[in-house]
Amino acid sequence: MRAAITMLLTLVVFVSTACAQSPGTSVTVLSGEKAMEHVRAQVAFGPRPPGSEALRKCREYIVGQLEGYGYQVEQDAFDAATPYGRKAMVNLIARRSGGGKPIVALASHYDTKYYENLTFLGANDGGSSTGLLLELARVLAGRDDGLDYWLVFLDGEEAFIEWSTFDSTYGSRHLARRWKEDGTAGKVRALLLLDMVGDRSLGLLKDRNSTPWLMDLVWNTAAEAGFQAILSSTETHMEDDHIPFIDAGIPSVDIIDMDYPPWHTAQDTLDKISAGSLEKVGNLVLAVLPRLERRLAGK
Repeated sequence: MRAAITMLLTLVVFVSTACAQSPGTSVTVLSGEKAMEHVRAQVAFGPRPPGSEALRKCREYIVGQLEGYGYQVEQDAFDAATPYGRKAMVNLIARRSGGGKPIVALASHYDTKYYENLTFLGANDGGSSTGLLLELARVLAGRDDGLDYWLVFLDGEEAFIEWSTFDSTYGSRHLARRWKEDGTAGKVRALLLLDMVGDRSLGLLKDRNSTPWLMDLVWNTAAEAGFQAILSSTETHMEDDHIPFIDAGIPSVDIIDMDYPPWHTAQDTLDKISAGSLEKVGNLVLAVLPRLERRLAGK
């Protein structure tokens, strides 16, 4: 009997080890602390408005991380007309080989708002979403499911002076227009936008400007997966980077917490955000993706 038990235990250990080492069977776990490390790296560059040397260094950091995960990174450079004249901006689109699968884009803006006399570090806006998107890129790099994931880092979300249809969302307006003109918009089946997701007192808003079925999918997933605590009861109409993509025909949702007192102040610093909040939002996104896959497959 003892020999039989020993053989059984040996077999269990062997099978477990083989499964853990077999390609495609291991699951990469999302880490809020790894996402937070990316936020710290961004903040260390200082304020990062479009066209700045700090944003260029930040962009190099993002590209280096993505290429290290095995992505091919397209740098979508363009000039934008702003209240301060033309500014050079660069969107980043990270892809892996798709093979004809439905494309789902995950997006964040990586610039910070320009201030002449204020040191705005943007730990939450948009450091948190960019840090989390980089961590999602790491996790998704090893996935082989029914979706092709594109990671999109948008420049120029912030207004230079005052938010308007002209002075804001420069990167998303440029990319959505380009995708519509070249036919890419018809291939991207959904876009999940992350913005301001690191608040220690997290409360994601229900955005009525988002595509209704996609917003409902996120909200229902949160309820089913036990993430109700990070949802706010507030419903609103957000103006954000998802709007140009919706206008281009791409179903899009804004995952955002706007109830954040340090917003657009010098107090938007690392101590106001947490790895725990980043991890919860990241795991919510990961829970949404298989449900989104089934929806796109008509199941």
